[in-house]
Amino acid sequence: MADFTFPGAVDVRGDLTIRGSILPAITRTQFAQNDAQVYQIPLSSAKVWDAAQNSLPSAGAADDLGLETGTWGTDVPHISTGDLKAAGATTRYCLFELVLPPEYVAGQTVTLRISSGMETTVSDTTSTIDVEAYLASRDGTVDGADICETDAQSNNSLTFAGLSFTFSATNCDPGDQLFVRIAAAVNDAATGTAVISTIGAVELLLDTQG
Repeated sequence: MADFTFPGAVDVRGDLTIRGSILPAITRTQFAQNDAQVYQIPLSSAKVWDAAQNSLPSAGAADDLGLETGTWGTDVPHISTGDLKAAGATTRYCLFELVLPPEYVAGQTVTLRISSGMETTVSDTTSTIDVEAYLASRDGTVDGADICETDAQSNNSLTFAGLSFTFSATNCDPGDQLFVRIAAAVNDAATGTAVISTIGAVELLLDTQG
């Protein structure tokens, strides 16, 4: 039996120290929801899109983006198309496998934000970033259609910007696997200096509780 029973509200103006258990236990749904919490995705986790057992090459080639290291103390690893000056229309890809964490609120916001821009010179025609995302089933197949609702966005600027891609989260639950393919498409006709589309960061923005 409880030593004290308070029939109404309790207003504690100072510190509250609890030396035993809180009963009943507090569930995640009793916490305030925190919207658009940022989860950094390590760029080193990117894979070859059609050979997911392989990490990205050190330089972009064929239809694969590259994971470039740069110079220690000056650069940090970043994902790049490599130099596509005067290469015409070229698209290169990478794959991320993402898992929604336990604190994600089912059916709430899932946004992929990509920091991207051009190195050295902008394309004389276009440069874009596009995203496709699929929920995974437990049988080696996708669960439904592409859930990315945002069209390709231009990154054809020497100033890097955060490009946000919204996912349809109706069927998203904590623990779900997302397979995300990022496409960097550059169309350059005749630029004489390096034209390099680069990704500097990839983040998930999620609504969470607990």
